[in-house]
Amino acid sequence: MGATVTQAARAAAATEPAVSEVSTLAVSVPSVATTVHARPQHHRTVHRTARRLACAALAALLAGALGVGGARPATASDIDDFNAKLRTFSTDLDKQKAAAEANARAKAAERRKLDKKLADASARLKQATLDLNTVEARLPLAEAELAQAVADVEAAQREAAVLAERLTDAQAEETRITDQAETQEVHVAAARQQIVRMAREAVRGSGGPSTLGVVTGAQDASEFVRATAVQSSATRSQSRALAAMQDAQATLRNQAVRLEAIRETIAQLKKAADDNVVATQAAQRRAQERKAEVDRLIAQKTQLKADIEEERELTLDELKKTQEDEARFAGQVKQLAAQQAERDRIIAQKRAAEEAAKKKSGTSSGGGSNPAPAPPASHGRFLTWPVSNPHVTSSYGMRFHPVLGYTRLHAGTDFRAPCGTPIYAAQSGIVVLAQYQYSAGNNIMIDHGSYQGRNVMTRYMHFTRYVVGRGAYVSRGQLVGYSGATGGVSTACHLHFEVYVNGSTQNPMGWLG
Repeated sequence: MGATVTQAARAAAATEPAVSEVSTLAVSVPSVATTVHARPQHHRTVHRTARRLACAALAALLAGALGVGGARPATASDIDDFNAKLRTFSTDLDKQKAAAEANARAKAAERRKLDKKLADASARLKQATLDLNTVEARLPLAEAELAQAVADVEAAQREAAVLAERLTDAQAEETRITDQAETQEVHVAAARQQIVRMAREAVRGSGGPSTLGVVTGAQDASEFVRATAVQSSATRSQSRALAAMQDAQATLRNQAVRLEAIRETIAQLKKAADDNVVATQAAQRRAQERKAEVDRLIAQKTQLKADIEEERELTLDELKKTQEDEARFAGQVKQLAAQQAERDRIIAQKRAAEEAAKKKSGTSSGGGSNPAPAPPASHGRFLTWPVSNPHVTSSYGMRFHPVLGYTRLHAGTDFRAPCGTPIYAAQSGIVVLAQYQYSAGNNIMIDHGSYQGRNVMTRYMHFTRYVVGRGAYVSRGQLVGYSGATGGVSTACHLHFEVYVNGSTQNPMGWLG
């Protein structure tokens, strides 16, 4: 059979990708399935060149993947070591993923708490803190995914090296079988030519001495013996030549079957190599995407920490101003306490007159001069709700600031009150303060006189505007202003409501209802 397909050039094309896959995730791996036909007489030289290329490529690949120094052909031990390292790395990676997932769950729980704890923080500080929590939850997972993607690339590269070596070996076997087939074809042709030559010689020698000629005495007996011996020898030679040709043909058919099988193996290896190229490129893209995400998250984390630190300084400065403002307000409360006796007398008179008028008319006086929606209903407690449909958004009590690290008293109760919501007096009394302050914004304070031997005052903060002035007497449920977000407010419009008993704050919820 003619050597019509020489695969040596294929080997060179097939092994080149292994070199290109080393050292960078961004390199695209070319197809190893390129088919090149070389002239039969050159296949041995080309194959030797391809073999050297394959060895060099495999050594370079393993050196990159395994950290092996120097260009040398890979051994089974190299690949075994690499597989062992991959298994160890996979175990470590599973642990890293589990830790990252646990961290993400912890961060999610922390975020829910932060969202509540930062209710009074500035919008920028709150958002930066929550964003940092999100980044810190995602970053370990992204790093684990990056490690997995890099491992996938290394595994694909290792598979490429194994495929390259197997493909080179298969192509070498193909070349060897092709060489053997060519040799057998030469043997078959030689045997065939020998048989033809013998047949021709037998035809030419057919006029020699015959048995009849010897018997009749027409021919010499010795000549007959010599001719018979020559003929027997020729027959044996022909038989041997024919047997040799048949053996050579049988061997040639066997080699054809083997050659077909090895070429099918080569085709399968090339297909596997092409599939590996696609898988490697996909793994490289994933690794690049995860690397970009990790870099972005790290940069975002750095920026958020800088934003939080900047906002922290601003918040501390605001806290200082707020504390100064509260100290001034405390001084005002002390001054009010000194004038309390006279106000108690006036309030008692006014309240007695209201009660008498209520009994006489059977209706509530309620309104003053400012028309407003109906005030909240009273359920028998000394103070009634300052808003209709009350909904508490932040309770009275000590607050720990999770970012700034200090603890301070939230001295009132916050009620949901969209901007412009009517706010009502919780009890009859005299407006003793109506002013703007740095932390409280537009706010008023009402003295309700004595109740069970104790003085009670209420404070209403962050108004868009108030509609009563200092010194005015207001009735229980009378409109006193509209909700807003003035002063040191970081959240949406709402009402901050405080209760003072004998000059000290108490939880409003114990007085309302």
